[in-house]
This record gives sequence, structure tokens and C-alpha cells, in this order.
Amino acid sequence: MPGRFQSMTPMADLWQEHKARLRVYVARRVRDEAAVDDILQEVYLKAHRALSGVRSRGSLTAWLYRIAANAIADHYRAQRTWEPVPEDLPAAEPARDEVTELAQCIRPLVAGLPEIYRTALTLSDLDGLPQKAVAERLGVSLSGAKSRVQRGRERLRQSLLDCCAIEIGRRGIVGYEPHDPQGGPDCGSGCG
Repeated sequence: MPGRFQSMTPMADLWQEHKARLRVYVARRVRDEAAVDDILQEVYLKAHRALSGVRSRGSLTAWLYRIAANAIADHYRAQRTWEPVPEDLPAAEPARDEVTELAQCIRPLVAGLPEIYRTALTLSDLDGLPQKAVAERLGVSLSGAKSRVQRGRERLRQSLLDCCAIEIGRRGIVGYEPHDPQGGPDCGSGCG
């Protein structure tokens, strides 16, 4: 078949070449010895079935480790047990929505920005206007509008960091804690 790796080692040879390292890889992630062997067998079977689709020798190692990682994830998914929720379970108390609270905290900080940055930042980030529309509304060049928005964001960021300890996760802000009112600047009303 053209374009495929022609001198591919038989699966048994390929497996012997990588089996020991794959075993260590799986054993570091799964404590149960029997499960390690089961996962390795699953990796071998999946690799054997799909070997004809591998296009180059250089990708074989990464391909085998990807199969192993997926098999480990499948192993843990299969172990999950789902129990029915009791009908008499009391309702959870509403969680503190820290992001909404922080948004309320930001309002006085935005209001405290110099007018040139506050207007550009409000139009762009709060009203959602494209920066070209911000430029037209402010009567400045696109470059000038972008500069004002960026400088406004930086000043707002610094004011927020002076006011609160911010916890950032993969998807942005996940929590915050206002600094001690006696030890830091006044963040305005609405914080904490």
C-alpha cells in the first residue's frame, strides 16, 4: 500500500521492544499488578488491530504510549460506581458565587480608572464592542483604541491585585480573598 511504512517490524517484535517500558509506565499509574497486566494486554490487542494504520516508524513509540494512556483512563472509568441519590437528601446550600462577587468588586475599581482608560475599557470589555467600534466611538485610531484598552486592563489588573488575592485556574479566576482592609487599599463596596 503506497505511503505506508513498508518495512514494518512484525507486531511481536515491536511489542517486545516496548513492553518493558510500557509496563513501567502503566505500573506507575495503576497500583494493582493484575490490572497492570490486563491493561498491557489491552494495549497489545489495540495496537495489533491498528498497526496497519501507522504511517511511519518514528511515531510508533508515541502511538503505543497514547494507546496505554487511553487504556489506563478506560480502566479507571470502569471502576467508577454510581449510587442512586437518596430521595430524602436535603438541598445543598447555595454556594458563594465568587466570580459574581468579584465582578461586583471590580465595578468601583473600573470607576476609579482615569477617564481615558475607563471609557475604552468599558466599551470594549464590558459592553463587548469590537476595538474598531471603540476607536470610532472615541474618535481615535484603531491603534490608539487598542493602546487605551490594554493600558486600562493593566491598571485594572494592578488595582485588583492590590485589593485581593486572586486564585487562577485553567479556565480563569476560580476564587479570591480580599486583603485585610487595614493592610491594603480600599477596594470599594461589594468585596468580601
